[in-house]
Amino acid sequence: MPSLKENKILALAIPATIENILQTTVGFIDALMISKIGLVAVSAVGIANTVLNVYLALFIALGVGASALIAQKIGAKKSDEAQTVTNQSVLLTVAISVLLGMLSIFFGSSLLRVMGASAAVLQESLRFFTVVGGGAIFMGLMTIFGSILRATGDTKSPMQVSVVVNIGNIVIDYILIFGIGPIPALGVLGTAIGTVLSRLLGCWLLYRKVQLSKSPLDWSTLFTAGNYRPLINLSIPATLERLVMRLGQVLYFGLIVSISAKTFAAHSIAGNIESFTYMPAYGLATAATTLVGNAVGARDYLQAKKYGYSAAKYGVIFMSLLGVILFFGAPFFASLFTSDQEALRQIVIALRIDAFAQPGLAISLITTGALQGMGDTKSPLYSTAFGMWGIRVVGVIILSKYFGLGIAGIWLSIAIDLYLRSLFLVYKFNHNLSGEVITIKEPSE
Repeated sequence: MPSLKENKILALAIPATIENILQTTVGFIDALMISKIGLVAVSAVGIANTVLNVYLALFIALGVGASALIAQKIGAKKSDEAQTVTNQSVLLTVAISVLLGMLSIFFGSSLLRVMGASAAVLQESLRFFTVVGGGAIFMGLMTIFGSILRATGDTKSPMQVSVVVNIGNIVIDYILIFGIGPIPALGVLGTAIGTVLSRLLGCWLLYRKVQLSKSPLDWSTLFTAGNYRPLINLSIPATLERLVMRLGQVLYFGLIVSISAKTFAAHSIAGNIESFTYMPAYGLATAATTLVGNAVGARDYLQAKKYGYSAAKYGVIFMSLLGVILFFGAPFFASLFTSDQEALRQIVIALRIDAFAQPGLAISLITTGALQGMGDTKSPLYSTAFGMWGIRVVGVIILSKYFGLGIAGIWLSIAIDLYLRSLFLVYKFNHNLSGEVITIKEPSE
């Protein structure tokens, strides 16, 4: 029988996992609908999303900082201070969103050209980017409201809202992309409008949930929210981590393309298949962030350690089982995406190597969540920087290109990165809980 501690972990992790699965599935369906318009539309949306993913990374990073602080304050029974962090995170999100929205509207064309948009796709890409980027405030508020709720221990509400929003997004996108009755087919513009409308609905629903949570937005003190330094200090390393990862991916993908276009295609397909195995680990990481944050806030470091290790234990079990499925099911999963025999061969190789990397993936993701919960956002930054630039990039050069291992070298590099990253992050987790190196910052500091 699971202990009370383990029940708490699963109660938070399962809804978060379901939410992530929904979002990934909807993204897949959206991409499928856009592909029916044509390759120009696919390229246009893909290029625009490259920039928009940077926006999202900023909001997620701010959410990481907010989640850690709110969870700690709730654990310390400091509800007023938790509410202050809620106010701060919402104000910062609005300010950043407005700046990004103006950037998208007035400099969108220049940004898309920098990202490589050709004349053939620029117009379509700009239509999508202006609408979705101009509505960055809805992306930002949905992200931060979800982070606030999860920090309070409520992962069910974001999941429930995600169900409504994502189903609504699919329906609206279909109607606006292809047209129905008097509504004309708007193509790429249609999916942009559908995205913004669904996010607007999500903001409203999540805001209502936040106002009923342990850390509601306090309108009476919204503009007197005090010292922002603790929130910013936690958010900046989380932001840098995501930027370092994105920049590393640009070089990393470029190296893979230089091997061959077919290898890059096979790598991309394998990555899309693997994205579904992430979900339990992401859910458990969410649980670890909240529960470790609560325990550290209460100065119960032993309990924090137990939560971190229990979440990692579940992660290793679940992800190992998924690894077995990935190994034996690789030919079937690959056949869903292509009939090209060489591509099929490469995808199967990638997935079977990745199957053995799943425990490392579980530990790295969950321990990152635990570290963020205790207020350590620098260690994940260091591990990501070294892993992406020192192992993956170098690994592709040495294993794939120099030794001629091709796609096997790419995924061996990924596996090595995940296991070394896990060792480092577990060490930091234990070190931070040694009694002397707790990384909590009080608002007065």
